[in-house]
Amino acid sequence: MSDHANAAGPLAAVRGEPSHVWRAGQERRLAMIERWAALHDRRILEVGCGLGMYTAQYRRRFTPHVDAFDVEFPRVAQAREATPHALLAAGEGMPYRTDSFDVVISNEVIEHVADDRQTAAEMVRVCKPGGRIVIFCPNRWYPVEQHGHYWRGEYHFGNTPLINYLPDRWRNRLAPHVRTYTRRGLLGLFEGQPVRVVHHTRIFGGYDNLSRRFGPFGRLLRSSLHGLEQTPLRVLGLSHLLVLEKTG
Repeated sequence: MSDHANAAGPLAAVRGEPSHVWRAGQERRLAMIERWAALHDRRILEVGCGLGMYTAQYRRRFTPHVDAFDVEFPRVAQAREATPHALLAAGEGMPYRTDSFDVVISNEVIEHVADDRQTAAEMVRVCKPGGRIVIFCPNRWYPVEQHGHYWRGEYHFGNTPLINYLPDRWRNRLAPHVRTYTRRGLLGLFEGQPVRVVHHTRIFGGYDNLSRRFGPFGRLLRSSLHGLEQTPLRVLGLSHLLVLEKTG
C-alpha cells in the first residue's frame, strides 16, 4: 500500500489501493503475465482495474481488445481514459457473456471482494475454453500484513507484522477487511470448476520505494528477495501467482 492509502483511510483498506504510477514493480508483474498468457491480439479482461494503469499497458503493447471493470465509480471514470470499455461492476456478477475472453487477469483484487468463491466462478465462466486466468493475491505466510489492522474498532494504517500467522479467529478480528490465502485455500476457490493449474508460485514485491530510499543497499536487498523466488523460501513471498487454463 502507498501513501495514497493513508489518505483514503479504511476505504482503501477494504477496496485495495490501485497503482498510481508505473514503476519497475508493475513492469515485473506485467512480464510475468506475458510469460504465462498469450496477450498479442487477444481479448483481455482485467478484473478490478483500479485507475487503469495495467489496462493502458495491455492496450498500448498488446491488443485494443481490452475490457475492464471496477466496483468504485471514480476509479472507473479514470480508467476510461485508458479504455472506453471500463465498466462499473462487481466481480460476483460480471456483465459479460460466457466464454468471452482469451485472458482474464486479477491483480490483488480477489482478497477484497464480497464473495471470493463466486468471483472465481465468474472468472472461469467468462474465460474461453483454452484461455488463461492469471491471479495475484496475498500469501498467508508473508510476514507482514500490508493492509493495516483494526484494534478496538479503530483502523490503523500501515504494515503490521505477523498478523497472518495467527489462528483465523484472531487474525480475522484484526484484519476483517481483507483476506489472505494459503495455496490450498486459493486452489479451493476453483474446486469443481473446469480448470487446470498451469503454474503456481509465490513472488516477492517490487520494493520500488525500498530501492529509491536506500539506493544501492535497497537494490541489493530487492534483488536478494527476488532471488529467493527460486528457492523453497518463496513460501514467504508477498503474493501468490496462480495461472489456470479453462478446459473444454
